[in-house]
Amino acid sequence: VRGPRFRRLKIGAGHRLDVKASGVFVLGVGHGNKLLTDLYNCHLTKVYTVGGLFGKATDDFSDTGKLVEKTTFDHITREKLERILAVIQGTNHKALLMHSNIDMKTQEAYELAVKGLIRPMGKSPPIITAIRCLQLTLPEFQLEIHCLHETQQYLRKIVHEIGLELKSSAVCTQVRRIRDGVFTLDDALLRTQWNLQSIQNAIWDCQLKVKTELEKTLG
Repeated sequence: VRGPRFRRLKIGAGHRLDVKASGVFVLGVGHGNKLLTDLYNCHLTKVYTVGGLFGKATDDFSDTGKLVEKTTFDHITREKLERILAVIQGTNHKALLMHSNIDMKTQEAYELAVKGLIRPMGKSPPIITAIRCLQLTLPEFQLEIHCLHETQQYLRKIVHEIGLELKSSAVCTQVRRIRDGVFTLDDALLRTQWNLQSIQNAIWDCQLKVKTELEKTLG
């Protein structure tokens, strides 16, 4: 739709998804652009399901990249994989505390931890707050990753590094964002729902939880 009435309608994009990723992608319409900025300043966790395939490596860490190596993977077990994931989570937990600038011995830190509010409120490297194996059927596996300040390419690199740690190699087959802060797949509109009524309903349905999160985090 075009015309004078629509020239001032601003639409802004939240945390972006690259061309090889899918899932929850938040847009702001009109006043929603200000809310997008406020939500960005909350540094909320995003959740992804990430698929992987053991046995090969590519130049861009994805299964569609140029093949650079093939390796064996029969020695990999769920126990070995989960051990590597625990190391990754432990290392990132230390980074989370460091970049949150919180003295963990204080009452404030305890209360924030209980509320799940310990997170860097400024710039930081990508941080994984939780990572677990959802499925392992060699050579395929699927992970659930909770993270902050990531890119989808960073998540593909994590899959590559997991392969190396397991004395094998791995490529990423899928990156799907299932949560972006307060927004989940249940809030998302399919392409067939991109119409005025569905968009209005989506805005109304999300208003309360956006307001609640902003008040809780930013006051």
